[in-house]
Order: sequence, then C-alpha cells, then structure tokens
Amino acid sequence: MPADKNIEPSVSRDTALPPAAEKILGVAHELFYREGIRAIGVDEIVKKAGVTKPSLYRSFSSKDELAASYLRKYDIDFWARFDEAVATHPGDARAQIIAFLTRVGKRSQKPGYRGCGMTNAAVEYPEPGHPARAVSEENKRELRRRLRAMAKAMGAADPSTLGDGLLLLIEGAYISSQIFGPGGPSQSVAKQADLLIGASLKS
Repeated sequence: MPADKNIEPSVSRDTALPPAAEKILGVAHELFYREGIRAIGVDEIVKKAGVTKPSLYRSFSSKDELAASYLRKYDIDFWARFDEAVATHPGDARAQIIAFLTRVGKRSQKPGYRGCGMTNAAVEYPEPGHPARAVSEENKRELRRRLRAMAKAMGAADPSTLGDGLLLLIEGAYISSQIFGPGGPSQSVAKQADLLIGASLKS
C-alpha cells in the first residue's frame, strides 16, 4: 500500500468572479494579509481597488463575507502549495512533510512575511461562528487530519501525537517568524520536524 494513500489532495473550491469582484478580492488579500483584517476598512479597499462601495457590496454582502472570501482563496493557495510539496516525494510521507516545511522555512525569511493568514485570522476573530474564523478553523482541522495521516503512513507508533507535534511546530514557525523575522528560528522548522519524526519513529 502506498505510504500516502490517506493523504488526499484538496478539492478546489475556486469559482470565477466578475472582474470588479476579482479586483476587490485581490486588493483585500494584499491588505488583509499585510495589515490584518480588522485594521483595514472598506473605504480603504474600494479606494485602492478603484471601485465604488456599492460595487463592493454587490459582490460581497459585508466586510465579514469579504474576509471569509479572502480566506477561502487563501485556503486554495495553501493546499496547492502543500499538494505540490507532497507530489515531489510520492509514497514517502516523511519526505513530503519535510519538503513542505523546507519551503515554509524559506518563505519565512522573506521581507514582509506575515506567517499564515489562517492563523492570523483565528487570532483576530476569537468569537465562534464568525465567517472568517469558520474558514480558518476548517483549514486547521484539515491540516491536523493530514498530518496525523502522514504520521500514520510513516509508521509512527502514536500517529496522533506525532501529527499534533508537527502541527505545533508549524504554528510556532508561523508566529515566531513575525517576532524574529529573517534569521529567526522559523528557518529551521524542517530540521526540527525531522528530529521530532526521527525520535517518534524510534522503537
């Protein structure tokens, strides 16, 4: 049985939007990721996008829905990167997660890196049921599921613990990169993950 049988690829939920809506979403993506969702108002988005406020509300019923749409697009992009890393090492779950985290470590060293938009949104919106938080929670639950499946594929005696340990390392890299910036501990997240995996697989 292939080692990655239970690591299912994501199903894209991307749908075509009218040009104005695409422009609004593109501007919102840039501003929300760089500055935070709560820090950016609708007026700033429409001004930078060169559209009117009624145009925004024809495409997105509220700022909350725009934030959720931004995160749904972020989710698609996130899983595309994840699946791309997985595809580089067919049947080798350990190499797959190391490949993904090597890329995370490299991205975390770039100027302007703000960690994971999903993590940031969950921190910004602690209230259960908020549209933005709902999207971020779904992403994180799926990541946890996949990491546990990968740990099982590696042959870990306790795949749940290893999977959760990898998740904690990933989230730590996302947050610490915003504190330390280039040269910080996030650059070694792949190495730390490999050490954790090696220790977990020892009999």
